[in-house]
Amino acid sequence: MPTTLADAQNLLSDLIARYSERVDYLMIRLEEAEGTDILLRGDKVETLSEGISIGGHIRACYKGGWGLSCFNQLSTIKDRIEEAIAAARMVGDEETLLAPIDPVQVVCNLPLVGTDPRKISLSKKKELCDRYTELLKSVDRRITTTSVRYGDSAQRVIIATSEGTFIEQSWVDMEMRFAATAKNGETVQTGRETTGSRKAYEDLTNLDEQVQSAAQRAIAALSLPSVKGNTYTVVIDPILTGLFVHEAFGHLSEADMAYENPDLLEVMTIGRRFGPEELQIFDGAAPEGHRGSYFYDDEGTPATTTQLIKDGILVGRLHSRETAGKLDETPTGNARCLNYHFAPIVRMTNTWIERGKTPVEDLFTGIKEGVYARNWLGGMTNGEMFTFSAGEAWMIRNGKIAEPVRDVTLSGNVFQTLADIEAIGDDFYWDESGGCGKGGQNGLSVGCGGPSLRIRDVVVGGEI
Repeated sequence: MPTTLADAQNLLSDLIARYSERVDYLMIRLEEAEGTDILLRGDKVETLSEGISIGGHIRACYKGGWGLSCFNQLSTIKDRIEEAIAAARMVGDEETLLAPIDPVQVVCNLPLVGTDPRKISLSKKKELCDRYTELLKSVDRRITTTSVRYGDSAQRVIIATSEGTFIEQSWVDMEMRFAATAKNGETVQTGRETTGSRKAYEDLTNLDEQVQSAAQRAIAALSLPSVKGNTYTVVIDPILTGLFVHEAFGHLSEADMAYENPDLLEVMTIGRRFGPEELQIFDGAAPEGHRGSYFYDDEGTPATTTQLIKDGILVGRLHSRETAGKLDETPTGNARCLNYHFAPIVRMTNTWIERGKTPVEDLFTGIKEGVYARNWLGGMTNGEMFTFSAGEAWMIRNGKIAEPVRDVTLSGNVFQTLADIEAIGDDFYWDESGGCGKGGQNGLSVGCGGPSLRIRDVVVGGEI
């Protein structure tokens, strides 16, 4: 990386001026990153590393065709520019459609409010993981397997474009994941917890209660009866709501998904009703303090807050400049890449359902037999279909929370599930533990949130 911002700006400006006339659009990205990765499985250290990476990529567009070339040595940048331009000119045969944005020249630093993890030694981070491992194991002798993962990364990114944009952004991200597996005879149960922060290392050092709860849930589930598989009215907590809105609905709102799939684009028609009038869904990087927050996306588009569903009706979707140009819509600042090895694609940032007006206790009123599900254990989506496993659950009987049950999976069609929302709670919780995957770019930091929801006719898996 150039040693000063002025050096970087001069270098990139000169390169862009020299090469930009051969393409419709040219971007140069420089990046330096450093981070820590620790993974403990029981008493075994599987990963214990610190790393530094320096590199960049070139993106060129010509007649709608894109070329991408990555590099680790700045001395090769001219060759990489030539490669990206050659690739773009080789495949381009249509029209370059990029929704317009105003070029900016700005430096943005996402500030920490506490200790920077780069100031904490690797041995101290390992001690933290050891302490949490011991906490998981100490809950009960039936805990047979534990895992603790710690990760932090600090990135500094500079992008310059042929349109006159020059942006430097930097941030620090941290995450921890915990799991405990308990066994009693043939019965095996697992509890998990995850957390993340872009604020301070201290956010990861006082998690004893959260860590122990993962092991306690695994132990408790050993003696619980399995839920009886059926269709129920279900109440889910804010963590499951956040998971649902991100995984089941958010990905369908990413415009590249719709643009590349005419059938999905027809389903996701702006103006179509998807839920009750109380339902409001948003995505945006503009809200401060969350893991999906930033000032500009990886194309230089300012962060926004995009309303996806308003009063139950689809009113927006998430865009890069290209998808916005092709669909004649407005770019939303959702073009993101994991690092310089990848091109930006349309990704969520912070996705949430707005809080409602129903007191949480009233969500259970009138349910003769149902299920209350909290936290998450795992899940998957396939297009508009989803299956999520709850971290813990209880039966609802005659409007009251009754006996706990295990092995609760919630399945359905996202569009039908949105339509089946009966009430939206007046609570709200931000889950900062998300690491999103798409297009081979796994672990991108995101936030998600929402209130408790009451949903009718949910298929709940369990014993027949």
